[in-house]
Amino acid sequence: MLTLADIDWNAAAALLARYGLALERVAHGAPIPGSYWGEPEAGVIGEKVYARADTPVHSLLHEACHLIVAPAERRATIHTDASDSQAEEDASCYLQILLADALPGVGRARLMDDMDAWGYTFRFGSTRAWFDRDAEDAQTWLFARGLYGIGEPLKPTST
Repeated sequence: MLTLADIDWNAAAALLARYGLALERVAHGAPIPGSYWGEPEAGVIGEKVYARADTPVHSLLHEACHLIVAPAERRATIHTDASDSQAEEDASCYLQILLADALPGVGRARLMDDMDAWGYTFRFGSTRAWFDRDAEDAQTWLFARGLYGIGEPLKPTST
């Protein structure tokens, strides 16, 4: 499992800053504020994502994506549980895969492997199968909110 200790912390902080988020470093062994799953998983409070060196990269990106996709008025009130709906959850999963390509040494293939290893579950049995064959709803959700083009251009599903 790729952790923040394995990548450039400043690159991760810069990526989050592009979306108005701050990456807050938590000391080794200290509790992570706003962590839904508990340590070492990332936490969210308002516009801040909390993580330690042992936080998995997929966790950092997933929680950040919940904040990125949240409307500004809701983002400010988020504490720990960031998910608003299954559609938003799927959009966050899709977006975290796209953003993995923006982090040197990460990339979508590695991130999807780590998501599978952590236990994300998708109808077709793997993150890669979902991303490649079953994520049209997530693409459409992101497109409708103007979040396409993060990582790569997304196109709405044709009807």
